[in-house]
Amino acid sequence: MGIGIRIEELRKVYDTPPPMAARGAAFARAGMRSGRNEKKNFEVVALAGISLEIRPGEVYGLLGPNGAGKSTTIGILTTRVKPNGGRALLGEYDVWKEPVKVKRLIGVVPQRPNLDFALTAREILLFHGAYFGQTARERSRRAAELLEKFKLTDRADHMARTFSGGMMQRLSIARAMMHDPEVLFLDEPSAGLDPQTRLLLWEIIRDYNRLGKTIVLTTHNMDEADALCDRLAIIDHGRIIARGTPSELKASIPGGHLLRLRFDRVPEPLAAALQALPGVLEVRPVDSAGADVYADRGGTLIPAIVSAAQAADVELRDVSISEPSLETLFLHHTGRSLRD
Repeated sequence: MGIGIRIEELRKVYDTPPPMAARGAAFARAGMRSGRNEKKNFEVVALAGISLEIRPGEVYGLLGPNGAGKSTTIGILTTRVKPNGGRALLGEYDVWKEPVKVKRLIGVVPQRPNLDFALTAREILLFHGAYFGQTARERSRRAAELLEKFKLTDRADHMARTFSGGMMQRLSIARAMMHDPEVLFLDEPSAGLDPQTRLLLWEIIRDYNRLGKTIVLTTHNMDEADALCDRLAIIDHGRIIARGTPSELKASIPGGHLLRLRFDRVPEPLAAALQALPGVLEVRPVDSAGADVYADRGGTLIPAIVSAAQAADVELRDVSISEPSLETLFLHHTGRSLRD
């Protein structure tokens, strides 16, 4: 039936740059302190006390921009990153008190392939099976099965270093599934994949989940989260800002539709006029020349917006309309794009 995961007030503060932190501008900086005789201290809060529960046998997504804390959460759950506080449980096991037992239950696909380029695809799978105590016959059968599933049979005896990025990613996922783990962790699994490979990967993830396996994935791809996840948590600056099923989260957006408007300026009378339009639930100034309008309709509201702008002697310069989506949800909570 799968294994559940529970996270309680998990905290992680880096005092040296973590791998990826240099490009993770969304990490929340806790402080840089210095005194007369002391060096400046690097301190970045990656996780600020998050708690969540993942049910056995579900696909759970961690959605957020780069540097939000998603990979750090996966790193803690897979015993690679030690937290500064809180607790993480995988089934009945405390991840940091019983790491050996946890490792036997999990499969991990890192954000970037870490394959042994001196081996062939088949050898990579066979050696991985041997690490987990599979017999020669069992690992040979399992390797052939996975090579076929991931469309790699014709390259099974080629060196991994000759593979394209998409093929390496497929091989990385096949390796993680080689010992048939109860929980599969996928960190940005479709990053850089072409659409055809992405759809193949999604179908394989769904098939594995149908076996009762628990799957945890991180992504900043809204379509991926919407297509795969039973539930998800949206993370930003090391905090969970929203959680629920994709449909619940999209339904929580005021009005559903988001109209991003650009004017030459946004005086108060114009903001008030926009707020008074039928179907408008909320108007949020973005800056001196922009406003986000949340409404129960989209394109049919444009003529009224144009009229309001003309009445205020303001020029409407640009309009973009988004239907209810996880991107719209993120904008509502943070005021910025999920890919910022």
